[in-house]
Amino acid sequence: MERRPFGPVPRDVAVIGQGTWYIDDAHRPTVVAALRRGLDLGMTHFDTAEMYGDAETVVGEAITGRRDEVFLISKVLPGKASRAGTVAACERSLARLRTDRLDCYLLHWPGPHPLEDTFAGFERLREQGKILAWGVSNFDVPDLDAAWRAGGEGRIACNQVLYHLEERAIEHAVLPWCEAHGVAVVAYSPFGHGNFPGPRTPGGRVLEDIAARHGATARQVALRFLVRRPSSFTIPKASSPEHAADNAGAGALSLTEAELAQLDAAFPLGPRPRRLPML
Repeated sequence: MERRPFGPVPRDVAVIGQGTWYIDDAHRPTVVAALRRGLDLGMTHFDTAEMYGDAETVVGEAITGRRDEVFLISKVLPGKASRAGTVAACERSLARLRTDRLDCYLLHWPGPHPLEDTFAGFERLREQGKILAWGVSNFDVPDLDAAWRAGGEGRIACNQVLYHLEERAIEHAVLPWCEAHGVAVVAYSPFGHGNFPGPRTPGGRVLEDIAARHGATARQVALRFLVRRPSSFTIPKASSPEHAADNAGAGALSLTEAELAQLDAAFPLGPRPRRLPML
């Protein structure tokens, strides 16, 4: 599995990680097995959040005995992200995850509390050794500018955003902003949240054609396209060990410039939206 620098974090992170939104809806032993299979295959980048129901406890079970292998991320809900609330929320997440630390802690989206207060909570947690780094999620460029002013240079580790083949809005401004400021970009819902292009659609046929050339799958090709830039990571979800293995296969895939251009044409960028899309 390829690893890359993750913003200012002092360690490299797996480019293909494991998302956990709605993972608690599936059969728990199978989901735990899927997470562990992904970990075996190098998908050591685990993403979860307090909003994701019972997902943190599922992740905690999956990484028991293997915590040091994992780059672990969770998120605080905006309504709880006051200075003291951020610290309390993190401590609850740590208990559910059965660990004493997070590698990165994110503000899930911009909310009612001043960013200065949320970031002060993050810094307190970092000083206590309960988090290694912190970042944001679902931040558009004006939000990122405000976060940069509030947090200071070199503090924001990542911005986690909606990004898949048919939703490329971040490429207009968010992705360039993050690259210019040394902030990692983490793509969530990389398969379109249940709306992946089918093999009979025009875009799906392009995916299948490229996949056939590499002995890969269409989903592996899609994941590789999303992480084609050095600042980018993605966190697909898998609810079975087989699906986890398929996701992990994207980590070693290499697409040519011509193939990237094919995908770019098959899934055009589209106009810049007024607001950053999010789920």
